[in-house]
Amino acid sequence: MPVIFITDAFIFLLLFMVLGFAFYASKHEHLSSPWKDVARRPIAISAAIILSVYVLIGLLDSLHFHPKLEDNKSSETIYSTEILSVLDIVLNDLRTNTERTYSSPLASYAFAKEMIDQPDGKQIRDYPRLKYGGAHLDDPESQASDDITKRIVFGFMVGILISVLMFTLIVSIISKKSKSTFKSTLNKCIQNDLEIPWYAMFITTSIIIITISCIYNLAQHYHVFGTDKVGQDVLYQSLKSVRTGLVIGTLTTLVMLPFAIMMGLMAGYFRGWIDDVIQYLYTTLNSIPGVLLIAASILLLQVYISNNEADFTSLEERADLRLLFLCIILGITSWTGLCRLLRAEALKLREVDYVQAAQAFGVGNLSIMLRYLLPNVMHIVMISIVLDFSGLVLAEAVLSYVGVGVDPSMYSWGNMINSARLEIARDPVVWWSLAAAFIFMFILVLAANLFSDAVRDAFDPRLRGEV
Repeated sequence: MPVIFITDAFIFLLLFMVLGFAFYASKHEHLSSPWKDVARRPIAISAAIILSVYVLIGLLDSLHFHPKLEDNKSSETIYSTEILSVLDIVLNDLRTNTERTYSSPLASYAFAKEMIDQPDGKQIRDYPRLKYGGAHLDDPESQASDDITKRIVFGFMVGILISVLMFTLIVSIISKKSKSTFKSTLNKCIQNDLEIPWYAMFITTSIIIITISCIYNLAQHYHVFGTDKVGQDVLYQSLKSVRTGLVIGTLTTLVMLPFAIMMGLMAGYFRGWIDDVIQYLYTTLNSIPGVLLIAASILLLQVYISNNEADFTSLEERADLRLLFLCIILGITSWTGLCRLLRAEALKLREVDYVQAAQAFGVGNLSIMLRYLLPNVMHIVMISIVLDFSGLVLAEAVLSYVGVGVDPSMYSWGNMINSARLEIARDPVVWWSLAAAFIFMFILVLAANLFSDAVRDAFDPRLRGEV
């Protein structure tokens, strides 16, 4: 039975808006031209492919449902109270194969010594075997290294095979469309003589496929990133945290844009007392420490939830409401920077000839702002969106670390880092939870920054040489 959270609805609404804008932009050259410029940049294409993988994971984790009870003997269909996502089904083995407590990456034994019962009734203190990690091995101490190496090599070969088949299919399609031979098309792809840098797409996609293939082969019998305090797979936690990071980065932007665009254009176009009021508003808002405002808002939400527990049927709904509320607060506190930029640009645009001519012909102020000002500031809006995304992802980690971020029951990189504080103080150090969160967050933020640089260069008229 499907379950739709509030953030799920907003995520797919944002997806449809992006698809709608892409369709609209494809019909207008002035909108599609900068994106074509982005598509010609190898680094931008590579970053976009990585971001697409993250988006796919986030979308799979946004399709929630109540699973059907399999052992139900009655004819009536009964659903479980548990809420799962499509990603949970894909990662079912990682989700269900839990150990008792900590285990290091690719280990076959627990991380800490325990009292183990012997067949003769005696007890010894030693590292116990894991229930799932390396359970297929008879003697992990002598067999584990060879088994891990074989699985990595096999995964590498399978990834190479899939990549070559995929690239061969792509080159064949391109050669048929261009009515040229396969060999000449292949040479053009390698030499980067085509409009789209297919070689960059092939290299990036191959690395992703090979990595996924190797991890998949290892994850069948090992915990690739180890397990946490309660024995849950850290790789599963890292993948589940992708959705939280994407929601923070995208929904916050969706909240922030209407405030920034409306206030910025009104302040720059009307000037006078309207400009003074808007400047006073965002100056006052900037003077309030953001962390304190977010903390106060989250505490108020927690009080509301505790006083209205009957309105929430599950812990997941409470966590989702807190995530949405966090996006709203971050959006309200982060629109001021873009508003300043748009105000300055609107002050300049209101003095150009075509705006003055429209005013002289009696065109309404709203029409002037929508027809003449808004299209000419969209490059600033687009640049700000992609630049702010990585900052918002990092902000979630910081806020969750200090305890005012997403709900502790929700998977997020910030919660993983927060829980790793005490683990780092152990001797020996439990480092893999922090490392996994860092790796996944680093790849996402790096790809977002590289893509944003390409978007900035493509959309900025001064960098494109149009001004």
